[in-house]
Parts: sequence; structure tokens; C-alpha cells
Amino acid sequence: MKARVKWVQDAMFIAESGSGHALVIDGPPEGGGRNLGVRPMEMLLMGTGGCTAYDVVHILRKSRQPVEDCVVEMEARRADREPRVFTHIHIHFIVSGRGLKESAVARAVSLTAEKYCSASIMLSKAVDITHDYEIVETG
Repeated sequence: MKARVKWVQDAMFIAESGSGHALVIDGPPEGGGRNLGVRPMEMLLMGTGGCTAYDVVHILRKSRQPVEDCVVEMEARRADREPRVFTHIHIHFIVSGRGLKESAVARAVSLTAEKYCSASIMLSKAVDITHDYEIVETG
């Protein structure tokens, strides 16, 4: 895996993935930015959410569960002093479908947390990460 980050101006950078996608990283005005892109720590949090959501949907579909939607809401706390690392991340899954088995959703959340999501498992070596879920019946 490769990536490239190029400084544009002030606190703005363009990040390019090895797969050919790009996004803007920028800081807040008080940090010299123009608030035109995500912050680096936000991107880390969003990447973790994407990794774990991907796993949950994949596991549920493989288990033949009628999953229709999966939203991951995340909340992170950071240290008060530099380096302002994450100290706690809570990951809340909202999984929707018609007739989803709670045991299957619980299993998918457990598997992503303990076995499959490389991003959250890597972060869990230094950050307290908690998970929970809710199931929304559709139709």
C-alpha cells in the first residue's frame, strides 16, 4: 500500500492513495488553514469507521442476513496535551434490515473488533475502544 501527501499552501495538503483517489486535508483558521478539508485525526477516525463498517456488512451478508443499511457513529476523546492522541473511541453501529438476528449482529460487531478490522485492532493497542450496536427493523 502506498500514499502520497503534498503540501498545497498554508495548512492545506492533498493526499493521494495508491489506488488513485485524492482528498483535501486542511486545518482550522486558528491553525493557519482555511477549513476546506478534513483534519488528519478526523481522517484516522473516519478510516477506522469505514474499516469496521465494511467488515460488519460483509460478515452479515456472508451470514445471509437481510442487512439493508449500516451506519457507524463514532465519538473520540483526545488527550488535553500534545501529542493530542486519542484516549478513547466509542463505535456505535446502527444496523437496519428486515428480520435481522441479534445474535448475527452481535457476532459481526465482535468479529470486526477482535479479528478483522485492522485499523481498530491496531489503534486498540494504544486507545481504549468500545463498541455497541442497535438494530432497526425496516419494512
